[in-house]
Amino acid sequence: MTRMRVTKPGLLTTVQDLGRRGCAHAGVSGGGAADTLSLRIANRLVGNSEECPALEMTLLGAELESEGEAVVAITGAMAECVVTMPDASRELAPQWEPFQLRAGERLDCGAATEGARLYVAVAGGFEVQRVLDSASTFLPGKLGGVEGRALRVGDVIDIGNEHGTPRGLHSGALDGLFAREIRVTPGPQRDWFDDATLARLVAGEYTVSDDSNRNGVRLKGESVVPRAKRELLTEGVALGALQVPADGQPIILFVDQQTTGGYPKIANVIAADMHRVGQLKPRDVVRFHSVTIDEAVEVLRAQERWLRELLP
Repeated sequence: MTRMRVTKPGLLTTVQDLGRRGCAHAGVSGGGAADTLSLRIANRLVGNSEECPALEMTLLGAELESEGEAVVAITGAMAECVVTMPDASRELAPQWEPFQLRAGERLDCGAATEGARLYVAVAGGFEVQRVLDSASTFLPGKLGGVEGRALRVGDVIDIGNEHGTPRGLHSGALDGLFAREIRVTPGPQRDWFDDATLARLVAGEYTVSDDSNRNGVRLKGESVVPRAKRELLTEGVALGALQVPADGQPIILFVDQQTTGGYPKIANVIAADMHRVGQLKPRDVVRFHSVTIDEAVEVLRAQERWLRELLP
């Protein structure tokens, strides 16, 4: 069996898949990849089912040494990724296309130059223990992945043997994939905010705060506050909810979010744009665009059609 050894862990490298469902009642969020679209494409490129576990690398990638032959694909953020051979010669590794990694070769994924997270999939998928029907690392609960934590130097992960045929993308397939305009639908407390406040939200620019993480993307910009001070009983919250705390600076609740909250939600990021949220890094500037529920559903359907045509 082929294995991958971690020789450098990067800033934050975890095993992720499409997340765990049906556990919110127990206080466990869905988790999974911050950018599920890039993870799904990476898996399809190497011939896996799109649910296979892959590695998510945040801002600064890891270095991995292959202990056998492996077919690899790197998607997500753009970075300078290099393959080092046993004789110390080096060559650039491609992104968004499968390539061969041989025994003793090391894949060094550098710092993200555009976007925030890289995804590394291998044919056969990374084999780790599943918890609550998912291999995803849930850091707040120390569940899944490798001991529920980020990878460390010396970690060794087995690679499975079952996969299909690797495939490539056609030129221009990814144009506009990571635009920084994020579409939102009205949130459950939309009526707490007047029309002028919503207009400021969608007309303004917001900067991603340095203290953003997989729990929430904190934004700085035009303040949005309810028309009157009101108390909200704690209630369940959805992935992508735009929560407004007392200071009026919105927070996008993200993949490792808490499952309940007591702040009003003015809007919710549409499902088809959550991959864009996953590629936001500190100091990126984003804008919001308001759409209807019907429009959000059609955008998601169109995205799924595009993915099927891209990599059947």
